[in-house]
Amino acid sequence: MENLDGTIVTTAAPAIGEDLGVDSASVGVTVTAFLLTVAVIIPASGWLSERFGVRRIFTLAIAIFTIASLLCALSTSLPMLVGMRVLQGVGGALMVPVGRAAVLRVTPTTGIIKAIAILVWPGLVAPIIAPFVGGVLTTYASWHWIFLINLPLGIAAFVIALRIIPEVEGPPAPALDVPGFALVVVGLGSLVYGTSLVSESGVDLVALGIAGAIGLLVIAFAIRHLLRSDHPLLQLRNFRHESFRVANSSGSVYRAAINAVPFLLPLMFQDAFGWSAVEAGAIVLWLFVGNLAIKPATTWLLKTFGFRWVLIAANATGIACMVGMAFLTPQSSLLLVVPLLVLSGIARSSGFTAYATITYAEIPPDELSSANTLVSTIQQVAVGFGVAIGAMALATGFALGTGLIPYRFAFLLIAAITVLPLVAAVRLSRTAGSSLTG
Repeated sequence: MENLDGTIVTTAAPAIGEDLGVDSASVGVTVTAFLLTVAVIIPASGWLSERFGVRRIFTLAIAIFTIASLLCALSTSLPMLVGMRVLQGVGGALMVPVGRAAVLRVTPTTGIIKAIAILVWPGLVAPIIAPFVGGVLTTYASWHWIFLINLPLGIAAFVIALRIIPEVEGPPAPALDVPGFALVVVGLGSLVYGTSLVSESGVDLVALGIAGAIGLLVIAFAIRHLLRSDHPLLQLRNFRHESFRVANSSGSVYRAAINAVPFLLPLMFQDAFGWSAVEAGAIVLWLFVGNLAIKPATTWLLKTFGFRWVLIAANATGIACMVGMAFLTPQSSLLLVVPLLVLSGIARSSGFTAYATITYAEIPPDELSSANTLVSTIQQVAVGFGVAIGAMALATGFALGTGLIPYRFAFLLIAAITVLPLVAAVRLSRTAGSSLTG
């Protein structure tokens, strides 16, 4: 629900704008409000779960998200919708990392690969199905249903969580790192807000520069504080482990580049190919078929070939698929388009699973909670930057020409960016993650 609602509003923006009496571009603030809230609240999720218990915070997060979804559907003005999206973001920020922490806490080392293979699914699937689901609901029902579909799912999740998540009492949580929280909120908030200023139609370079400069400066102060604090909000010392460092540095570049693909494809199919929103969303679902096809084999691949070779293959195949997408035309046969998207989905699923799993290869059990919070924060920012990179590449492409030229430029640019994590994967030690694969 949380991953889907981060982007599904974009498809329904024209319908929402017409109903609320504003232009569709103005509706974009609801996406920004949601993503911004998730990014700045996630860092506190680890402390909250330690202070009040995983079961209590997780069920509360589901309740907040579900109620906020209902209120979003009932909104009668843009300010009201924005406010409810902020509330929804609070629930989403606590739901995902706390839920993952609940799983990791009871998963033995030998089962982490299989557990992570399941946990990465929402992040893989949501950006792919969002254009299709949003297009279908908006076309054949109304924009309200993009929020109302969360209600039965939220209620079911709440009931199941109460039944299966144990209430485990841990050691008393230290006092909240208030200075660290304030610095992280301002720093991440500025960076995420900066990404929202980028759209496929252009970018406000002055505002982007100011937001980016403030964000980077404050993040620098935050890093300095977090490294010196006895009980930091985010435990940056986890970066001392090679596997964690690779998964959350070059791995973040990989996530950002790969997340630009499901952003660019529907736009290209609609704007350059002349397809409808439903047609474009439906063809992008073939990425999901690739995800689905390889998923049963990801554990076997990691245990047979190791993390290094799986990451090399995922990055190299992803680059090849992006180059292939750059040269698609309206005349391209579906016999070419469909296998290309399926192969891209296979590479995407393998890469996401490998990066998400190797993150925890060297993390001691007592540091899993803090590592999970840091990973969730980094991943949320990477997703935002992925859409921004795609939009900025597209805006630059439009300056070079029209038709297919902007999309060709955008796909080739993100393919070039993906070379960076490919090089890091090649340099990764052969034994990286062997504690998980045996």
